[in-house]
Amino acid sequence: MSSPLDSLVGPNRPLAAEPADDAEVRGLVRSGKARLADAVNPALALESRFDLAYNAAHALCLAALRRLGYRARHRYVVFQVLPHTLGLGPEVWRVLDNAHARRNLSEYEGHQDLDERLVLDTVAACRRVADRFDVLD
Repeated sequence: MSSPLDSLVGPNRPLAAEPADDAEVRGLVRSGKARLADAVNPALALESRFDLAYNAAHALCLAALRRLGYRARHRYVVFQVLPHTLGLGPEVWRVLDNAHARRNLSEYEGHQDLDERLVLDTVAACRRVADRFDVLD
């Protein structure tokens, strides 16, 4: 049976087919969950907590894609395909896509427009992703 992700594979398309690697997936999940745990540490700076939450979400979403045998050509794609990788809807992927946009502004333009709400929303969305891996285990 064909996956909806198959239509995103090919030259100049956002995904590449690549055999799943269980060790890679386990490592990404482990890294994502560790970063998520650290992202809620109130002793850390807001910027650090955001970086941890965003990178946790990216690692977990990439793991979801990799376990199905795909690799993203662009970072943001791992969030947008969540309906197909983990069955999570726009209430999750849009939050993470927004976090990605804010991360890019910070990384590439030095524009720091972070607040507590953004961090809390990113952490909550990331927890939804992490919870799906707990169900899969």
